[in-house]
Amino acid sequence: MKKKLATVLAGGAALMLTLSGCGDDNSEELDAWAKKVCDGVQPQAKKIQAANASIQEESSDKAPPKDVKETDSKAFQDMSDAYRQIGRVIDRAGPPAVENGEKKQKDAVKELNSIADSYAGLKNQVDKLKTDDQAEFADGLKEIGTELQKLSGSGSDALKRLEEGEVGEAMRGQASCKADGGTGASPDA
Repeated sequence: MKKKLATVLAGGAALMLTLSGCGDDNSEELDAWAKKVCDGVQPQAKKIQAANASIQEESSDKAPPKDVKETDSKAFQDMSDAYRQIGRVIDRAGPPAVENGEKKQKDAVKELNSIADSYAGLKNQVDKLKTDDQAEFADGLKEIGTELQKLSGSGSDALKRLEEGEVGEAMRGQASCKADGGTGASPDA
């Protein structure tokens, strides 16, 4: 169950890699916008990756429930904070200088905040799990895994629309958007 949970969490990290894995710059203004976004997103993408790694490390069937609970709780909080911060980065950058830039920006920020709220909700669910009965704890994790599966499969459309066309090209031109090693994983991977 923990391995499935870790796999689903990897989908959330892929969402960040899609945004941060974002050629050619079409304008100085768009390039400046992309640099602002990429520079702000990269540290948050690393936090999400670290949170995923911590869950995977603790996903052993032999890990005590208390340790799993603590790790998952912290990881979900870290992910919530990171997604919210990415929303702030995009909000502060303003709309990109492209057609429907303001709508794309607002939709992406709204989506990122929704994802952050969902991870905060998962943290609250984990925090309520009792660790004294391993079977009961496993059942609780299974429910959280189901919610996580829904979360990982939902709502990356606004982010994809934000990074379409000229915006994506400008982002791909930024060193900080290439810092993930060029991974262009799909958020639903």
